[in-house]
Amino acid sequence: MIVSHISQAGFPAVVPLSVQGSPVLLAVIACAGIGTGALFLVSLVAYRRRRTRQYRLISAAVGVLVLRSLVGAGTVLGAVPMPVHHFVEHSFDFLIAAMILYAVYAHAPGSLGEDVTSD
Repeated sequence: MIVSHISQAGFPAVVPLSVQGSPVLLAVIACAGIGTGALFLVSLVAYRRRRTRQYRLISAAVGVLVLRSLVGAGTVLGAVPMPVHHFVEHSFDFLIAAMILYAVYAHAPGSLGEDVTSD
């Protein structure tokens, strides 16, 4: 609805009305893919240096971000239908959040697996 109001206001070239085949969206997704790909490589280097489960979880979460960009590109190129796109991307969002939160929570001082005695 907002897009139709914007296009009626004289901005149809700025806001594409279709996802499939949009060069603007494809460029944004390509930039996101390149950026997350670089972050994924950095996270793999960090994991290789530390070799802990926490760093492995962080690397996996960043790897899922790369997959997320691939799904987005597939949607723009017409290979991934929009309902599948929404299901997969929102599932990836949940998975990323769960992995990050688990990595932080499970490896914080006084957390899972450690006996904490109260005074």
